[in-house]
Amino acid sequence: MDHSSTRRSFLQVVGAGAAALGLTGPAQAEEKPIQGFEKEPVDEDVSKGWEPVSDRKVRVGLVGYGVCRFGTAFGFQDHPNVEVVAVSDLVPAQCAAMAKVARCEKTSPSLEELVKDDKIEAVFVATDAPQHAQHCIEVLKHGKHAASAVPATFGSIEDAHRLYDTVKTTGLKYMLFETSYFHADLYAARQIYKAGGLGKIVYAEGEYYHYMAEPIASYKGWRVGLPPQWYPTHSNAYYVGVGAGSFTEVSCMGIPSVVKHLQPANNVYKNPFGTEVALFRTSEGGMARMAVSWDTPGAGGEMGRIRGQRGTVYGKYEGPEKKNLPETKRPPLPPKVDPGGHGGSHGYLMDDFVTAILLDRKPLVDIAQALSMTVGGIVAHQSALKDGELMKIPQFGPLA
Repeated sequence: MDHSSTRRSFLQVVGAGAAALGLTGPAQAEEKPIQGFEKEPVDEDVSKGWEPVSDRKVRVGLVGYGVCRFGTAFGFQDHPNVEVVAVSDLVPAQCAAMAKVARCEKTSPSLEELVKDDKIEAVFVATDAPQHAQHCIEVLKHGKHAASAVPATFGSIEDAHRLYDTVKTTGLKYMLFETSYFHADLYAARQIYKAGGLGKIVYAEGEYYHYMAEPIASYKGWRVGLPPQWYPTHSNAYYVGVGAGSFTEVSCMGIPSVVKHLQPANNVYKNPFGTEVALFRTSEGGMARMAVSWDTPGAGGEMGRIRGQRGTVYGKYEGPEKKNLPETKRPPLPPKVDPGGHGGSHGYLMDDFVTAILLDRKPLVDIAQALSMTVGGIVAHQSALKDGELMKIPQFGPLA
């Protein structure tokens, strides 16, 4: 995608519900845009050539609506192979609104209740980031496939190991809905890499710039002072999402912030940084520079560039294999499924997860890639707190 991320307006948080939930952030006197949620113009041919792989419907539960309306933003309710069985949000008014959008009659007061429903086969977890890992573990332990909003785990390497072990033990499908994977440029880079048009990746860059002079409202204020590299997947995908490699070591520098909530006395994380820039060593022996910033005003978004021994992708491919490239256009979506926000990625992520269940194959953003992107950022923040000390990153290999 280009350097200005897509955006969409979000609704004002329901007053009573927000108070009950502990949502904190600036008062929303009027609708304001949240970066990444505006829909891109829909290609009239987005469904051209689509063919169903099954006539079966996967029975899905959706959990978490919140200020971003994330539970329904990926379009499960519009997929011809999905039946939304139940929805849940801790705020009753939010839950009711979510049920209406999802065209679902059944609501549950919590994820813990929803996962007890034997009719549900899979659950999309769009709850607050600090609970993603635990909530997915709960879903998997109840015998259901799990998909999660980013990040896979929140600042905890221990939770990463617990989630990985649970996916391995249950044998169920897990997918992280990292939106950069279906940005048009990253999708193309992945196809070109598979075809040998990039060769070994020597250097990659990823950048996630989201200016937050005030934090977005969030459950119990989890976004207030959030360490940038604890939310790293939008940028880290510009290496991991190309060839499924991993980060092995990192040195990261953090820049002290002038923004109030990004100063250590004003957030529960004691985080002093508004910007963190990490230099990773990769499993291919190359390097990747990944930046996340909350406090630099100006153009924002998620973007990246890839340089390989046989070609590069800087928005478009350049290299000697140009005449032998595979199809790089994103695949067709089912009719009525909107590509959605974050570079037109939402619908594609949802469709990949549903198709993985129908065909019993591995989802695109599996547990190994999800944790490589997420844990790399956690260790990067640790490095920044130690003035850039080079640190090794735990490895999570692919599961069969």
